[in-house]
Amino acid sequence: MKLGVVGLPNVGKSTLFNAITHAGAECANYPFCTIEPNVGIVAVPDERLNVLGKMYNTKKITPAVIEFVDIAGLVKGASKGEGLGNKFLANVRECDAIVHVVRCFDDENITHVDNTVDPLRDIETIDLELIFADIESVNKRYDKAFSMIKTGDKKYKIEAERLEKLKKHLESGKAARSVPVADEEEKEFYDSLFLLTNKPVIYAANISEADMGKEAEDIPYALQVKNFAKSEGSEYIVICAKTEEELSMLDAEEQAMFLTELGLKESGLDRLVKASYKLLGLISYLTAGEKEVRAWTIKEGTKAPQAAGKIHSDFEKGFIRAEIVDYDVLVELGSFNACKEKGKVRSEGKDYVIKDGDVVLFRFNV
Repeated sequence: MKLGVVGLPNVGKSTLFNAITHAGAECANYPFCTIEPNVGIVAVPDERLNVLGKMYNTKKITPAVIEFVDIAGLVKGASKGEGLGNKFLANVRECDAIVHVVRCFDDENITHVDNTVDPLRDIETIDLELIFADIESVNKRYDKAFSMIKTGDKKYKIEAERLEKLKKHLESGKAARSVPVADEEEKEFYDSLFLLTNKPVIYAANISEADMGKEAEDIPYALQVKNFAKSEGSEYIVICAKTEEELSMLDAEEQAMFLTELGLKESGLDRLVKASYKLLGLISYLTAGEKEVRAWTIKEGTKAPQAAGKIHSDFEKGFIRAEIVDYDVLVELGSFNACKEKGKVRSEGKDYVIKDGDVVLFRFNV
C-alpha cells in the first residue's frame, strides 16, 4: 500500500518524509526541491512482535510496512500543468491514500508560496486542483456514456445520471469522497472511476517546536485543520515535522527520554503510521516461531485462504485449515502448545475472516 505525502511547497513535506523513512530527501527553502518522488518503506509500530520475539527467542522480527512517497509541491494551476502539475497529479493517482501536510506555524525565515500562512486556503488550493482534474475525467466519461444512451442499453442511462450527479458535486467545490450515494452499487461505481478526490486523506497539521505537546484546540492554525478534517469525515494528526526529524536520528533509549521530557507516550510519526495503516483499512495477523516472528498485512475482512496467500500462493491453493490463537491468550499461556493443551487453539476453515492480532499456523497441501 502506498501513501502520497502532499502539500504546498515549503510546508514541511520533505522534512516529515525524512523523519518517517530516514531516507534523507533533500530539504531546501525554495519550491520544488523535491522533483522526483522520494519513496521509502516504513515499519508499522507493533509492540506485539517484540513480545513474541522474546517468547520464541526468535532469530528475526519482520514488521508490517507501508510505502510513503514524497511528492513534489503543488501550486495553483497544477490541473492545467502549471509548475510540476502533471507530474504531481500522476504521482497522486498512483497512491492509495494521501497524507496532506498543512503548514500551521509562522516563521519569517521560511518562505510561503502565498506569502502568508492560512491552513484552510492552502488546503483549498490543493483540493481544487485535484477537483479540477477529476471534473475533466468525469466529463470525458460522461460524454462517452451519454453518446451510448441511444443504443437503448439502460446501463448507460444510469451511468450518465450518476456521472452528472458527481459532476455537480465536484463543481460545487466538494471532493468525490463526500458525494452522497444511494446504495453500495452506486458507491462501487464511483470507486471504479479512481478519482483523485475519492482517495482517503489524513491531514497532518505541521506545528512549530514551541507548540509541541499542545492539543489542537490550543493551536489556532491546527484547530482549523482539525475542524475541516472532521467536516469531511477525514483523519487528522498534529505533528511537528522538524522535531520528529530530530527525534528519528536518536537511538531508542534517547527517543524514549526525549518523549518523556515532552510528556508524550509515542512519537508523532508512530501515530501517523498507525493512522495511515488504519486509514487504508489494513490489519495484521501474526506468525511466530524460532526462525521468525512476522506481521502480515491484509485488508480488513480478508478470509483465511487469501490471508494464507500473502505468505505464498501455494498456501492459498492448497489451503486446508488455519490453526488460530488470540495474541493475548498466547502471551498469557506462554506457547502455542500450551494453548493447544488448554483448548485455546481454534481450527478455522475457508470462510473464517482473519482478525487483527490472530496468531496463525496454516495447514495446506503442497
